[in-house]
Amino acid sequence: MKIQIKNVSKSFKKINVLDNINLTFESGKIYGLIGRNGSGKSVLLKMICGFYTPSSGEILFDNVNYIKNKEFPKNVGALIESPSFLPDLTGYQNLELLASIQSKISDNEINDILKKVNLFEEKNKKYSNYSLGMKQKLGVAQALMEDPKIIILDEPFNGIENETAQKLRNLLVEEKKKDKIIILASHIKDDIINLADIVYEFDNNNVKKIN
Repeated sequence: MKIQIKNVSKSFKKINVLDNINLTFESGKIYGLIGRNGSGKSVLLKMICGFYTPSSGEILFDNVNYIKNKEFPKNVGALIESPSFLPDLTGYQNLELLASIQSKISDNEINDILKKVNLFEEKNKKYSNYSLGMKQKLGVAQALMEDPKIIILDEPFNGIENETAQKLRNLLVEEKKKDKIIILASHIKDDIINLADIVYEFDNNNVKKIN
């Protein structure tokens, strides 16, 4: 699997956020995107997922341009910006509802991913009663639960205690071994630098490789 970002620019109301970006993401690697808030990391992730259309350029998945075809890319699990779930449902019920759309995973697999992100003990609490860290764990769980080939996580360690953060790092390394593309974004360099194989820094509408 290969994702190619080719000459991609993105503007909002004549404000240029990304300018002529060229990147390639390949299976079996973890990629880190770092930069201050508002530097364009989340915008790029949303374009990869098909939520935004590039102002110019193209994004190819194994040479297929899903956005041009007005389709969402396949086999993508994503958490971008703050997770959002139904407040009156429990954590488990929210995942169960999402899983019912494609019916790819069982109840046991939902429970397994909740254990992997240290949220199993709180699975029957309503989402409205979740802390910031618990909400983030649930967001990561929904991104990973259907075994996607592409994993995109924006600020994945936000609000999460150190023990679980380390557990998630280990989990992502294991996912990489399954020949997946993993893209992580953070404004905190230390969250990314020791985990990613390749790191890109976003600044002044541009992107440069730093590792």
